[in-house]
Amino acid sequence: MGTKGREIVGEHLDRVLELLNKAFADEWLAYYQYWIGAKVVEGPMKDAVIAELMQHAADELRHADMISNRIIQLGGTPLVTPKQWYEWTNCGYEAPENPFVEMVLEQNISGEQCAISVYNSIIAEIGLKDPVTYNIAVQILEDEVEHEEDLQALLVDLGVILKK
Repeated sequence: MGTKGREIVGEHLDRVLELLNKAFADEWLAYYQYWIGAKVVEGPMKDAVIAELMQHAADELRHADMISNRIIQLGGTPLVTPKQWYEWTNCGYEAPENPFVEMVLEQNISGEQCAISVYNSIIAEIGLKDPVTYNIAVQILEDEVEHEEDLQALLVDLGVILKK
């Protein structure tokens, strides 16, 4: 909780903490969506999809850690209950009720597209008002763009298999 570090955020502190807590909620829900999806997914290419989902789950958990650390640096408190994640989320949560690989991939692609929009908005809004949060958002956006590409590639490969 460095005073000089918080000082650069200045009058924007409350808004930055709000944006960060909303993103924190998204990351936890994304983590769980990937993790549970990897447990229940069924169908062709199941092993490749499980490996990708587990890697993405680990990335989302790392993002939640980065964001919570920044919230604490700014003197805030990360959301402390899963109930709050649902109340604060930008992107929501889609349960993998249909475990077929195509459905799970499509759900997660949709989640990544939402995350890309969220982090792009955070970057645009925060700009250099808070360079540290800006940098974190850029790093996470890079991962989310890569996740979308990875999942779409798997979906394309699955489409080739299903047409045979």
